[in-house]
Amino acid sequence: MSAVNITNVTVLDNPASFLTPFQFEISYECLTPLKDDLEWKLVYVGSAEDETYDQLLECALVGPVNVGNYRFILQADPPDPSKIREEDIIGVTVLLLTCSYLGQEFVRVGYYVNNDYDDEQLREEPPPKKTIRVGTSPRRLSSTTEMEKTHLPSVIMFHQMRRNLDNLQAFKSSHFEA
Repeated sequence: MSAVNITNVTVLDNPASFLTPFQFEISYECLTPLKDDLEWKLVYVGSAEDETYDQLLECALVGPVNVGNYRFILQADPPDPSKIREEDIIGVTVLLLTCSYLGQEFVRVGYYVNNDYDDEQLREEPPPKKTIRVGTSPRRLSSTTEMEKTHLPSVIMFHQMRRNLDNLQAFKSSHFEA
């Protein structure tokens, strides 16, 4: 039995321009009072090959948490394009929403992010140097389950999700179950 269950995560303002802040409405229930805070993080994966390009967009502490249902909006600034390699600005990447308790991550929700030009001509003939301008690079977020339906490659994400599910079982056993 889990002490915290995520009941819903809704992506607000989807699709949005690249420079628009991310907003997630997160609903969860707590079945056991928690003395310490829950730590929520939002991470933008800047490169599939090199995690040094990952950007922590937001880190929020919520707590202490009593028994009950909760809902809040997590808002984060967009990623800094100057910290993303030019070849990774346009295309598909990942956004990770995580929650930890006592330093142990127990929830990871992955979203595929598709950064693209909203102008058809720019899509067909991209500029030699990729740039981000307000209103010219919309992003669309899709949950991992939506992406599986479209048959896009998800091997890297699957392995990350599987590893964290294994960690969750060990964490739950040592922290929440009698």
